[in-house]
Amino acid sequence: MLKLLPLLFLALFTMAPALAADPARGALPPAPQKSPSMADAERALALAEGGDAAAGKEVYAVCSACHLPSGFGRRDGGYPKLAGQHSTVLIKQIADIRAHVRENPGMHSFVMELRDPRDIANVAAHIESLCIPPGNGRYFLPDADARIVEGKQIFDKDCADCHQAKGQGSKEKGHPVLAGQHYRYLLRQMADIRDGYRQNVDPDMVSAVKKHKNNKLESLAAYLATLEAPGTPCEPAQARK
Repeated sequence: MLKLLPLLFLALFTMAPALAADPARGALPPAPQKSPSMADAERALALAEGGDAAAGKEVYAVCSACHLPSGFGRRDGGYPKLAGQHSTVLIKQIADIRAHVRENPGMHSFVMELRDPRDIANVAAHIESLCIPPGNGRYFLPDADARIVEGKQIFDKDCADCHQAKGQGSKEKGHPVLAGQHYRYLLRQMADIRDGYRQNVDPDMVSAVKKHKNNKLESLAAYLATLEAPGTPCEPAQARK
């Protein structure tokens, strides 16, 4: 029995909060007062600004308490790894959260501290310019190898057309980098998209994850977490600070 305790602890630690630790998610939340037109307008203005990474470093201070100055986030999936994410993706998510098109109560108050589309563009440019911290959260249960093989099969069939062969996404099309993201965050987001909790996504993405049960999403997330994120790796002194 004592020999089993470390394995049991590892299993509990590795499971994603969205699927294991929150069985009472219940019914979908009431529809918020959304402003898609406001989000689209702010997104267009921010994209037109282009973004200044140096100016965005100061703006990013409001984000760094949770996502860390390095953009590493947290391995437990509470906060995603942002470093190196496409600025087009970041701008869309910030604009959507500000306009309640994507409901994220914990982040809403922070993104509302951004003054205007220029701030949004600048902080997105800074995050995109960050080096890539090593050591993201991964799936480490004994069946990891089999999960990763299965996850690659799912990704190649259902996801690679949009997110590219190595999960690097597309800046031009606004498809996010998935490679190297924390396992638990990936799993929670895919489950939320599948189950209707996150609604600011392309219908093709909904179709791609809708057909997969939890165990298949776990395999997909396990595979994506092993991929190398595009960008410049951090020097050891910069990593995860």
